[in-house]
Amino acid sequence: MTKIKPVVLCILDGWGLREGRDNNAPVLADTPNFDRLMQDWPHATLVTHGPDVGLPTGQMGNSEVGHTNIGAGRVVAMDLGQIDLAIEDGSFAENAALQDFIKDVKAAGGIVHLMGLVSAGGVHSHEDHMRVAAGVLTKAGLQVAIHA
Repeated sequence: MTKIKPVVLCILDGWGLREGRDNNAPVLADTPNFDRLMQDWPHATLVTHGPDVGLPTGQMGNSEVGHTNIGAGRVVAMDLGQIDLAIEDGSFAENAALQDFIKDVKAAGGIVHLMGLVSAGGVHSHEDHMRVAAGVLTKAGLQVAIHA
């Protein structure tokens, strides 16, 4: 019977590895134990931003994104990326629930009040999504008020 050797999965959340010294805390710090581990033991690094973790190109990752993808063992399209893809391919504007909402508001009259997080950061929201939603609604002839 083959003896199973121990394996350690150690995730250093927030410990980014890159070339260069400027603003590079792991390189500038005195890290003899980490340096020894990197030198003596097999290891791997991961890309933690953009499409490699289910985010739009250029979008930085975060711990939620990293943990989701590592736990799944594959790229998981995050909500931010899924919304961006839906905007790009036109399915956002054609969404049945959104089209039903537009029809109902037109029938009832009034103003659509959009409320949500608005940020360029892309962690819990992205300002482009609010802008696109407002655009779809105004293009459909509805008045829109944004509360952000």
